[in-house]
Amino acid sequence: MNQPAARSGPAPALAVVGATGAVGSVLLQMLSQRADVWGDVRLIASSRSAGRRLTVRGTETEVLALTEDAFDGLGVGDIALFLTPAEVSARWAPVVTARGTVVVDQSAAFREDPDVPLVVPEVNGHAARIRPRGIVAGPDCVTAAMIAALGALHAEYALTELAVSTYQAASAAGRAGSEALRRQLSLVAGSSLGEQPGDVRRAVGEDTGPFAGPLALNVLPWSGELREDGWSSHELAVRAQVRRILDLAELPVSVTCVQVPVLTGHSLTVRARFEGAVEAVHAREILESAPGVVLVDDPAAGEFPTPSDAAGTDPAWVGRVRRSLDDPRALEFFVCADNLRQGAALNATQNAELIAAGFSSFSL
Repeated sequence: MNQPAARSGPAPALAVVGATGAVGSVLLQMLSQRADVWGDVRLIASSRSAGRRLTVRGTETEVLALTEDAFDGLGVGDIALFLTPAEVSARWAPVVTARGTVVVDQSAAFREDPDVPLVVPEVNGHAARIRPRGIVAGPDCVTAAMIAALGALHAEYALTELAVSTYQAASAAGRAGSEALRRQLSLVAGSSLGEQPGDVRRAVGEDTGPFAGPLALNVLPWSGELREDGWSSHELAVRAQVRRILDLAELPVSVTCVQVPVLTGHSLTVRARFEGAVEAVHAREILESAPGVVLVDDPAAGEFPTPSDAAGTDPAWVGRVRRSLDDPRALEFFVCADNLRQGAALNATQNAELIAAGFSSFSL
């Protein structure tokens, strides 16, 4: 194993592992759009993608195969972003941190590890400073969509209970999810399907891609793997992540995950209960000034968030803010966010920039 090496240049190097995936492609665009705080940018992916040339910050860069050699030259003060499946992150993150390089991981591999902070910069950026394993984790794309708005309201009102229903986009399952939805839509387009029992299922066939059933002309109240008492792994994951990010270990949280025939952009309905009475007018003022949040809330004018409007943008879009009819301590609202940008690439980029600022004398 190579020994940790100090960074030679004034700016940290950045390695992007999983650079050729759906989230990786968005992240590379972001690197060209945001302030340039990086020295060398290294692109790494599986052996299938090695040798491809991708443009980052206006420069064509060759993709390296994921091997130990790909990290040669990285050391203390450098950062590696992992946009990979959990099993890949679990295998390779310790290899990288052994060099003194900090890992920012967007998979589920470390989200429940007490020695790995789970960080959303708009909410708990301070947590990134203490990283015993040299790793900082980011939340999943569902949690990320709502947590900036929820965190701002919690800071003002003190959250005591949360109930969420999700409307999850197909692209959260990667390119396989997007391709499956497009294929299914082509099979049902221009038809009268959806009026008789099972007609959509027969038209789509048994190949439903990464989904539990047909997604075109349909919704699926399921995402993840089966857990005890009928809960899904994704529902339990959102619950655990909200508790960790807000530092509310005993917060009552109920989540129902639903897949919908939307290509990009997660949506959620949120019912949040607080310690004291809340007012919708004041809640809107809080959300208007919350970092990472845009308020779109004028139903009379037909103005409220939709996933098709949120797609391709960075913020979480919040609307339909109203106090519960039966509980003066509860707020209800709707939120949309691009699951590839806000839900993954942006959070990873912001975490990396946050850590880099601690290493460097230059400001972000």
